[in-house]
Amino acid sequence: MRHSTDLAIAQSQRSNKRYNLILFLIGGVLLCALFCLSLFIGKYPLTLEKLLAGDEMQWKVFKTLRLTRALVGLFGGFALGIAGYVFQTVFRNPLASPDIIGIASGASAGAAFGILFFASSLMVTVSAFGGAFLAVIFTLLLASIDKTGKNSTVILSGIAVHAFAQTILMCLKLIADPEKELASIEYWIMGSLNGINSHSIGMNIILIVISMIILFVLHRTSLILASDEGEAKMLGLNVNRARLFILLTATVAVASVVSMTGLISFIGLVAPHVAKKLIRNNNLSTMVLCGITGSCLLEAADIFARSIAATELPVSIFTSIIGVPFLVFIIFRGGKTHE
Repeated sequence: MRHSTDLAIAQSQRSNKRYNLILFLIGGVLLCALFCLSLFIGKYPLTLEKLLAGDEMQWKVFKTLRLTRALVGLFGGFALGIAGYVFQTVFRNPLASPDIIGIASGASAGAAFGILFFASSLMVTVSAFGGAFLAVIFTLLLASIDKTGKNSTVILSGIAVHAFAQTILMCLKLIADPEKELASIEYWIMGSLNGINSHSIGMNIILIVISMIILFVLHRTSLILASDEGEAKMLGLNVNRARLFILLTATVAVASVVSMTGLISFIGLVAPHVAKKLIRNNNLSTMVLCGITGSCLLEAADIFARSIAATELPVSIFTSIIGVPFLVFIIFRGGKTHE
């Protein structure tokens, strides 16, 4: 009887591995197709024939604009998907995402501050990065006041920080020049991959890669944090320190993305739910699929943003078209998700 049970478990595991492999292959092929499509879509038409012929203008546009933009879609979407997975896992809350806990709003306020008081685009990026960091630190400090250790407290704290950051943003808009600075602030908030070039992504991509490596290495720690806090302490884990380090690492990844692109909504919320729905588990495979899903969503949204109308549209319009109904769906399901 025991032999039969072991055999059934082994067969189930092999079946799950084949299923996961098929999902990764489909996701990988779709992502490669979207990445390649992204290289050739835009106002300036690129053709494979002219690129292979060595056309100088074609290669210049390809290397400085299209390739970097496609890479930001790839790495940025992957980072947002993984960060959303980490937030939802650590907080044990299906609504936890960079948008909900104040990181995105903090980055917006920081970017607005940079636009108003600094002239360089580099300082705007640094200000957005700093705003995102301050937001998550204030969220965790506010949550630490509640000694019960409830994860819902962090979400509520994030909502409070989000509201405060929005208030700061409105005040900065009031003192902005309506013709120049205000327009720049609004454009940044809407989110776009337009304007990204090879000179502006180097350090951000490096930070994203380092953050992703750390989060994958600490995957088991994230799962332990998702369990009962008492059990985590029995396993010898310093819960507060581990949670802070993982959340700050995920924040680095998100800040690295939004400081380049502006606000990209809902990818960090939607990607983990799609991955969990497909794999019906919460393991390393799910985490990888979250990243692939996030990359596909951002690449697809960017392709639509620059091809569906005569002028380029904000990317967040298309991510919100998917994200808002998805959020309503989660709420009406009572926040249930596959664990």
